[in-house]
Amino acid sequence: YSQKTATDSVKSTQSYYTAEAGVEDALIRLRNNPQMSSLSYVLNVSSAIASVNIMGIVGGSRVIVSEGNYTNIKRKIQTVYSIDSTGVSFNYGAQVGEGGLTMKNGSRVVGNVFSDGNISGGSGTIDNNVIVARNGNSIKDVTVKGDALAYSCLSPATVKGNLTYVTGGTNTCTVLGSTSIQPNEIASQPFPISQSQINDWKAAATNGGVITGNVVIGNGATRSIGPAKITGDLVVSNNATLIVTGTFYVVGNILFDNNSTVKLDSSYGTLSGIVLSDGNITVKNNSILLGSGQAGSYLLILSTSSSGTAILVDNNATGAIFYTSAGGIELSNNISAVEITGYKVKLDNNALVQYESGLANLFFSSGPSGGWKVVSWEEK
Repeated sequence: YSQKTATDSVKSTQSYYTAEAGVEDALIRLRNNPQMSSLSYVLNVSSAIASVNIMGIVGGSRVIVSEGNYTNIKRKIQTVYSIDSTGVSFNYGAQVGEGGLTMKNGSRVVGNVFSDGNISGGSGTIDNNVIVARNGNSIKDVTVKGDALAYSCLSPATVKGNLTYVTGGTNTCTVLGSTSIQPNEIASQPFPISQSQINDWKAAATNGGVITGNVVIGNGATRSIGPAKITGDLVVSNNATLIVTGTFYVVGNILFDNNSTVKLDSSYGTLSGIVLSDGNITVKNNSILLGSGQAGSYLLILSTSSSGTAILVDNNATGAIFYTSAGGIELSNNISAVEITGYKVKLDNNALVQYESGLANLFFSSGPSGGWKVVSWEEK
């Protein structure tokens, strides 16, 4: 009995090392082609066999399962191989700083709103819940279809759900649900992207190479950029196409001109990508801003400018997450965005922010060609 046990132990160890060999073979294949399709194959290791399954990319990660088989004694190893990426959670359709949110006629946020400043305007609509932080701030002249929490709610605002306001505040708005008062000030919340993360993205772009001076993509032309740092301005001219192949950082201003297209390279897969600038970003009429084409992939347009119009989006442009760390965002008539975060936000007539549930768990990569790493290796 003891001899059989010892023999089986040796065979089991051989199966384990065969499974490890299968994982190592898969990692070599992925190092040479990180975006390869899912694959199942058999690897012969001396007199043993490894059955290897390389799964597809999900959320910037892929799972490798390798089963070693030596004389019908089997051991299995599972490894997770992930691209270097940063998780960011956008929990609101709009998150606004102390500059507040202004909503003009017909503007709409399909999602929740959090603001550190006043929410006001001319007959804008927020489909879900609203929180306005800090004493002294109010909701005025908008319609909230969900619940509202604010220091004050002022006529002619309408809250179709329940209203909670703060002791010392004022309630003169129309409330269709219940009304209650709380004693404590409503706390503010930090923006979802820290300055250190912005600095890391700038560094990743710079490490990809520096382009000196201005970059202009001519009318109707197509160009791929990234990862890279541009020391001047970036102009994507009328009807031109910019394909983002990695994070790029523009020191100057960015102009996406009429009918231009900016999109992530398809190799991003389910990952999201970043275009950021220290200057102002202008998106002109009918521009289209896209992720990779796969679900869960978004394009983030980010400005660190403190200008009141750090990001200005003109008529009929679509797509993208718009983000300013210190300045204002203005979405002109008939704009469609998936999320906005900014110190100050203005939604002009018929501008639409339509939040998507996948924004609560995004993964941003400096580029699909960036480094991959093994994040777990365990026997199953």
